[in-house]
Amino acid sequence: MNILVTGGLGLIGHNVVKRLSEQGHTTSIIDNKTNYGIIPQSEIDYLMVEREKKFMSRNFTDTLSFMYNKDISDANEVDRIFYIEQPEIVIHMASFPRQKVVNSNPAMGSRVMSEGLLNLLESSVKNEVRKFVYISSSMVYGDFTDDVTEDAVCKPQGQYGIMKLAGEWLVRDYTRRDNMVHTIIRPSAVYGPLDVEDRVISKFLITAMRGETLKVNGANETLDFTYVDDAADGIVAAAISDNTDNKTYNITKSHSRSLLDAANLAVNLVGKGSIDIKDKDIDFPSRGSLNIDAARRDFGYDPKVDVEEGFQKYYDWLRTSKFWGGKLNENTSDITAPR
Repeated sequence: MNILVTGGLGLIGHNVVKRLSEQGHTTSIIDNKTNYGIIPQSEIDYLMVEREKKFMSRNFTDTLSFMYNKDISDANEVDRIFYIEQPEIVIHMASFPRQKVVNSNPAMGSRVMSEGLLNLLESSVKNEVRKFVYISSSMVYGDFTDDVTEDAVCKPQGQYGIMKLAGEWLVRDYTRRDNMVHTIIRPSAVYGPLDVEDRVISKFLITAMRGETLKVNGANETLDFTYVDDAADGIVAAAISDNTDNKTYNITKSHSRSLLDAANLAVNLVGKGSIDIKDKDIDFPSRGSLNIDAARRDFGYDPKVDVEEGFQKYYDWLRTSKFWGGKLNENTSDITAPR
């Protein structure tokens, strides 16, 4: 199939493109390679190169159509790309990635998450896209405890979750209005190699590797940490399945762990660092695990990597990364050699 992936050079996105290419699908990418105004440019430049290597080094020239360094907020460019590529499926992952980034620039966040989405939906209708896969977030639920299902009442807190939920409603309305098939995916706390530093697991591991203090905002706060390979596998399976039309799915590990557990795991894994417990961050809802029974039933989703294994994989990558090896060696000399 001919599949367009927006945000195809993101943490999850580049792994999705890699899997689609390995399965023989023709894949094109839209990604503006932004640093969101808060990620150091040197870090994002390194990550873009390394992420591209994931599929460019595997002789995917027959399956990778083109990479467009464009912004989805530009309606004319979006129309042009759709006209050229004529995708059968769109997997929409280009978004401001989390609450903190939206809070730092809500106007730009809205342009990408709302206007950009509308541009993609309009172009999808014009070009008769068969299925539109929208990557939402567990943040749409607001506060929740363990085993939350997709039919739970959504009460998002903060602009990120609100805009993600509004996006879901827009996608559903295009299905109502234009009969375009959709699938909605709600991931949670995705982490792994080639992630940016400015996320909770990255911060914990890198701070521990620096021998500094990990700040835990709420010792009993939990997250359904999901390794990036599992998230990418689920998204690809849902996108190409015939059993997912006009349905919504949680794609997570389905096992919550406390922030304090995660911080302790990072410190124990690295062998240094300390922990400072702070009050809960009021900008973030309290979250537990998500129920993934529907994904298991409809397209065989089966996440493999638990937190201990995922942390080890990510830590091993950080220790051997040329970028992080150099950065961390500015202050220490014992973290780059693999065990």
